[in-house]
Amino acid sequence: MAEQKTYRGSCLCGGIQYEIQGEIGEILQCHCQRCRKANGAAYAVNAPIRKADFKIVQGEALLKEFQSAKTTQRCFCSSCGSPIISIKTETPDFYRLRIGTLDAPLAQKPVMHIFAGSKAEWDEICDALPKYAERPEY
Repeated sequence: MAEQKTYRGSCLCGGIQYEIQGEIGEILQCHCQRCRKANGAAYAVNAPIRKADFKIVQGEALLKEFQSAKTTQRCFCSSCGSPIISIKTETPDFYRLRIGTLDAPLAQKPVMHIFAGSKAEWDEICDALPKYAERPEY
């Protein structure tokens, strides 16, 4: 039997600390306008994780939610503003983890750019990863 992985992460101020006991899915770099605004950067780096594998171990009261679209809720630290996860109605068993909040190295690398068709005009994608104008079906 394979050993279950445990990942730990936190927000910028350390008020929220979480643990994932399970796998982190494919890492995507999302260039959509909502992700840019939510992260204050050219793109967000996200990966799916099973809801059942995710646990807030400290600071649950600090985690606030914002309905950024009809099907998307973004969860962030109310003290420092760090984005932690997003919740999409079309994937009820998964969260989208903001990879930058992990506290340990991650061997995985991003696998693609999504919504590259609406990336910021000042951003330049400088790697050879596949680029999709929107979210690919797979």
